[in-house]
Amino acid sequence: MKLADDYIRSVTHCLPPAGPMRARIEMELRVIVAEQLERGRDLDDVLRQLGDPLTLAESYLASAPLVTAPLKRRIGAKLADMAFVGIAIVPALVMAGRALQPEMAALVVVAGLIGGAVGFGAGTIGMEYWLGQTPGKRLLGLQVVRESGAAISLGQSIVRQIPILLQMYWIDVLFAFFTPRRQRAFELLSKTRVVMVTPTSDRSAGEAGGTSNA
Repeated sequence: MKLADDYIRSVTHCLPPAGPMRARIEMELRVIVAEQLERGRDLDDVLRQLGDPLTLAESYLASAPLVTAPLKRRIGAKLADMAFVGIAIVPALVMAGRALQPEMAALVVVAGLIGGAVGFGAGTIGMEYWLGQTPGKRLLGLQVVRESGAAISLGQSIVRQIPILLQMYWIDVLFAFFTPRRQRAFELLSKTRVVMVTPTSDRSAGEAGGTSNA
């Protein structure tokens, strides 16, 4: 059953990491495959009928409409992330400043701030790719997805953070006030968006699978 496990893993990898959807769909797909094998069907034929993993994942996602995250929540999540970083590095910088000579302390503070900014960007990229959300987004019930609702790729996660590296984040943010889905400019470019973490619908796996095969 390794082939079936690999296929199901490919499908669930395309689903947003946040929320209960991954576990539910994995269980439903295992039931579908087991039932088809019990009927005497060949595993390759079953997987071929289920189709491309990303397409199948998106068919499940289509049954649960995405809810655009309010700008106030997004701002709150970003401020929370910045606060978490500040809590982590500010005490260390203060202690270093007190322990060192003024000239050296100033260099340490500058290096710490630069390192904190770089770490903030890199950490955001990694967490949004692997988890679909940063601590701030998790706190406020938000997640990052593709426009289809699927999990984002590493490349998309990197593109989302380019404005921070180019020091044009606030210009990028202005787009969110005028776009229908409250997307920043680089979210439009990366074809990603921030949505609420909502419960999955009650639609059955058989219905989702049937839709993908129609």
